[in-house]
Amino acid sequence: MIAALVTLLLAAGAPVFRIDPALGDAATLAAHAQDAWSDLTARYEAATGAAPSLPGRPLQIVADPALPGSWNGASRPGIVGLRPGSPADPAFDRALRHELAHQLLWAACPAASADRLFHEAFAVAASGQLQDWADGPYLSLGAARAELARVPSLDGPTARRALARMLSEWHPGSDGLPEPLHRRLERCASGATWTPLTAAELDVRDAFHEGDAFVVVSRHSGEILELDGEARRAMPFGSTLKPFVLAAADRWPKLRPRAGQPEWACGTTLPPIVDGPTALLRSCNGYFLDWDEAAPFGAYGPLLARLGLGRAPARMSEAIGLAADLAISPLGLAEGYRFLAEGRPDILALMRRNALQGTLAGLPASAALRAVATKTGTVRDSTSEPRLGWIVAVDDDVVAVMTRAGRAPRTFAEAFATALRTLPRAATGPARVQTFGLVDPGPIRVACEGVPAVVTRGGPVLPAGPDAGLLDLVRQGPALCLGAPWSVHWPGIGPRSYAGVFKYSPAPAEPGPDRAARARRGSDFVFRTTLGRYVAGVLEAEDGDIASSARRALARVVAANVRHSRHGRRPVCDTTHCQVFLGTRPPRPADLDALAQPELQGGWRLFSRGGDEPWTQEVEAKRVDALLGDGARDLRFSEGQVRFDRTERGAQGWYDEALELGCERLRAPLRLPSCPDSAERVGDRFVFVGHGSGHGQGLDVEWAKRSGLSADAILRHAYGDAVLGRGP
Repeated sequence: MIAALVTLLLAAGAPVFRIDPALGDAATLAAHAQDAWSDLTARYEAATGAAPSLPGRPLQIVADPALPGSWNGASRPGIVGLRPGSPADPAFDRALRHELAHQLLWAACPAASADRLFHEAFAVAASGQLQDWADGPYLSLGAARAELARVPSLDGPTARRALARMLSEWHPGSDGLPEPLHRRLERCASGATWTPLTAAELDVRDAFHEGDAFVVVSRHSGEILELDGEARRAMPFGSTLKPFVLAAADRWPKLRPRAGQPEWACGTTLPPIVDGPTALLRSCNGYFLDWDEAAPFGAYGPLLARLGLGRAPARMSEAIGLAADLAISPLGLAEGYRFLAEGRPDILALMRRNALQGTLAGLPASAALRAVATKTGTVRDSTSEPRLGWIVAVDDDVVAVMTRAGRAPRTFAEAFATALRTLPRAATGPARVQTFGLVDPGPIRVACEGVPAVVTRGGPVLPAGPDAGLLDLVRQGPALCLGAPWSVHWPGIGPRSYAGVFKYSPAPAEPGPDRAARARRGSDFVFRTTLGRYVAGVLEAEDGDIASSARRALARVVAANVRHSRHGRRPVCDTTHCQVFLGTRPPRPADLDALAQPELQGGWRLFSRGGDEPWTQEVEAKRVDALLGDGARDLRFSEGQVRFDRTERGAQGWYDEALELGCERLRAPLRLPSCPDSAERVGDRFVFVGHGSGHGQGLDVEWAKRSGLSADAILRHAYGDAVLGRGP
């Protein structure tokens, strides 16, 4: 038969092929062999940077009718035996590529000639046969690794399926090969001493890190409140992303458990029909694998990829953590849950049942976690022992994530509950404020150095470009900047830092003709941040130099006022009509100390810059007439009021009328530093004379700074003993 072979040399850089005519048209088969060899050579060169050595003799490709029934090819150095077939048949073509891969390794890497696992792994991966063997019932990584370590031969279907299962977990590199094979080809080219490839080396789980971490992120501002251990390092995530699978789906299937399948072993008993909520609470892998959604994360895939996952999962086993070729950091996972909490409160409601009915039920810590939405995840080794445990929790104010290497979540649930319970909470609650009510909303732009994301009914929308119009974003839904504060700017102003969530909430009235009317109306933008960041931002805007006990006193006033809006049921505004707010700031220790004190009693508490610095300001008389009426004269000021006379015409003729108005109704529209001490009309102008700054009522900030009193004494001086909850 050898004498009858047809010899063909198709191109330089390729071996000489001798083709058995029993396989059909020799030229056609040789062309297929040439293509396959070129592809294998390209993979080798991409991995090593060098061309592989050619076989030292012609390669014989012969028909082999003695192949076992399940085999399509076999090789020994220099000879490829194939089952007769057509090169156009994909199975025949992949068998040819598989056997030529062995021939290339025998020529290019003779040190590995006896390494059967390396040869088979390279041939399966480089030939395109991975999917052929990977299809079928689910096989866990642990079972696949154990099978490869157990069997003496890799020629059977069970061993090939186990090999394909392990190789398919790796995301292919630029050479199209899993990372362990890439590293092994580099060793071939370097001439390093060869050691046999092991099943452990092919286990993708060994490529990822497992470590202890604890991270807490504010749901409102996104700021990191706690960061311990390896919270920024990517780790395999176990089952922690299953809530995102439910969030991405239009509907959740109802499936029958399959008895005897280990992936359906989800607790002691399962109902005859399992739905999405039950599967989530039980963390039931079998449900999700049988569901087998083609794009498990839907619109959440790109978001999680940007948060550190790297790419959206291609199959359900990746999404639920059984395929360990993806990883995410605890901090990235916390950011993902921050968005999920904003967009899918229904999913969080399911997760709140976890401590009662799910994977954290029946523990001493369960009672402490019943009001918290939780999800656990466990990454296991080949013997099903825990390599890494995860607990995620979301409450009204924070997202917390804890990992522990070598431990299952239930073993550190008590430590997690304690860490969550002992978090400093005085400044972590929400503060809402209407923003940008005095400016045209159209030109306002926002930029995000983290991951910008908008909550919509269809899931997250990720804006394109370096910045976007704020109005365009929030009309789609609440807008978050994950991992960083928003940077806000508009023509002539900015950038300003806003750590929090913007939402579109149209004010009930149309904008007025002047600043005072617009301030009273409020804004269509509602911004949410933490109480600490809001208070620090107001203090910076109102008086950036305030410190010590005066700062503590004013911080408590600002914190109380944000809960007692001057806009009815709508939040406070960001102008002098309420409290000036020009963006968030990190709270100082004095702010946190103040916010830990009992809340001030009563409603809105006025304060102003105050002080004694004299000022004089001229205003056109027509502007005063527009506010007080034509002919207003003899303006007098006391106790926060402006009193004046005006001549009116009635049925009996002209008469003089004495009128009174809150001084703020005059001061704010005219933008006077404070309520004046006196006013004189001089021709077509009014000359106002006064001292200090602000409306002059409530807490005088400049006085407080000079007083040397404690914060409580300052508050009592400004508002009386009742403000502290104590009688006179």
